[in-house]
Amino acid sequence: MYAKRWRSWQYGLALAGAALLVAACGGAGDEGDTGGGQAGEPASGVGFDGTTIKLGVLSPLSGPIAVIGQPLTEGNKVWFDALNAKGGVAGKYKVELVQEDTQYKPDVTVQQYNKVKGEVVAFTQVLGTAPTLAVLPLLDSDNMLAAPASLDAFWVREQHLLPVGAPYQIQAINSMQHYLTEGGGNRQSRICTMVQDDVYGEAGQQGVDFAAEQLGFTVANTQKFKVGTENYAGQIGALAAARCEMVFLTATPTDAGKIWGTAAQARFAPKWYAQSPSFVNALAKSAVAPYLRQYVTIAAEGTEWGDTSVPGMKQMIDDVEKYAPQQQPDYYFAFGYNQARAMTAVLEKAVENGDLSRDGVMKASEQIGTLSFQGLTGDYTYGPAAKRNPPRSTTLFSVDPDKPFGLATLKYNFTSDAAKQFQFEKANP
Repeated sequence: MYAKRWRSWQYGLALAGAALLVAACGGAGDEGDTGGGQAGEPASGVGFDGTTIKLGVLSPLSGPIAVIGQPLTEGNKVWFDALNAKGGVAGKYKVELVQEDTQYKPDVTVQQYNKVKGEVVAFTQVLGTAPTLAVLPLLDSDNMLAAPASLDAFWVREQHLLPVGAPYQIQAINSMQHYLTEGGGNRQSRICTMVQDDVYGEAGQQGVDFAAEQLGFTVANTQKFKVGTENYAGQIGALAAARCEMVFLTATPTDAGKIWGTAAQARFAPKWYAQSPSFVNALAKSAVAPYLRQYVTIAAEGTEWGDTSVPGMKQMIDDVEKYAPQQQPDYYFAFGYNQARAMTAVLEKAVENGDLSRDGVMKASEQIGTLSFQGLTGDYTYGPAAKRNPPRSTTLFSVDPDKPFGLATLKYNFTSDAAKQFQFEKANP
């Protein structure tokens, strides 16, 4: 099942190959990481001077994917600002973020990783599937923990990654089930896909293919595209010619907007379900908004912005009002906030163990058990990577320009039987 995706995984390894030569002498033992004791205060070392814990952030802060990277990074920051106001980790160690712009490019991500790895205890964000693949060999070599800001199923079984949320594959599976049971479709419907031609797109396609096996439908047509494609008339024409009644889209917002705009102009109007990173609020305010409102469902997590009946949302809104009042509603912000919550749980455990070294952080990551995100995303069972169990739920949203972030809850925390059957495997050749 993973053979095809392993070839893309190898692409990430190849990008990092040259960097591994640089990093070969830069493992934890060569960075002055002194570790800590079993009791008392953690010893100072890499990324910890005895009072402040430094965490790395590798995110696209410029370029087209900055519309995701900037709010996501702000979510990291607001969580830690609120934590620092309470004294910090364990009530006494403040957190400082070391941010670097990756431009959503794997090779730049590797460069920035090598630039700051000697300054940080761990990375609380690495944004993007391909960038995460590129630095994964370095994380393994350096025994470094990082929280990926993407939702690939591969991350579940990788010990040096600290994922949050239901994987993209689960989003796709739940979308298929929802379409067949509540979205007007059936097993004979012409179900198609349009996916980004990389490992991120493959994750969405894998989920749809798994759902097809479990639910008994056939994928009638698949169209792929490169990031930054200017003209989507060919792909939209092919989907229309295939008489697609439903299309599952895996894209990022700039491409998604052009895809939906092209479809609207061509009067191609299937039911669209889209992976969470396909959407930003600007689309709900754009010329294509009426089309989105009528035909598009977004598969994501949590609840709509401002729904304070969900405890985690109330806490997050309170923190936003206090530490980032300029922040606009944004579910990428919520994702970054959730990442920071997970990393804090690890750091708290490491402090409890008296060891903030890289070895100590890795040990702590296997000891935190099930972590609640208070409804902002599903609870995640951590522990050793081989035993992790991520959430299996997805929230389906309709596009509504009158709502914060342009999304209204259609189905909160929907979990299909098919999603419960999906098995997470470590990527091996």
